[in-house]
Amino acid sequence: MTTRKKLEGNGLWESSRMMLPEHKETIIRRQLEEGRKDRPTLDPQEMELIEQALAESFHEHRTITVRLFDEYDDIELTGIVVLIHTFRREIKLSIDEGEWQWIKIDGIVSVG
Repeated sequence: MTTRKKLEGNGLWESSRMMLPEHKETIIRRQLEEGRKDRPTLDPQEMELIEQALAESFHEHRTITVRLFDEYDDIELTGIVVLIHTFRREIKLSIDEGEWQWIKIDGIVSVG
């Protein structure tokens, strides 16, 4: 049997004689870690613009889209800010009728 036939879609050896399960898990873990990204550093002006957009959504009941940092793929939520906790630095975003989510302001990377 040729080497190519032993490779599968994820590029790992599938023959039990060729790779131990622990090695396979390590390779998969490394592949996931390679896909990670670092949290962007926002300058004070960007942070001020984000906080201003959140306040406007709260005061004017305006719908906004909030982009949250995630190591692999950022998350976007659309809704209206219905509560702002300045001390805890979090907002309550109303996403749909009866559906809301608490969001840490420091986790927000952009607002549109």
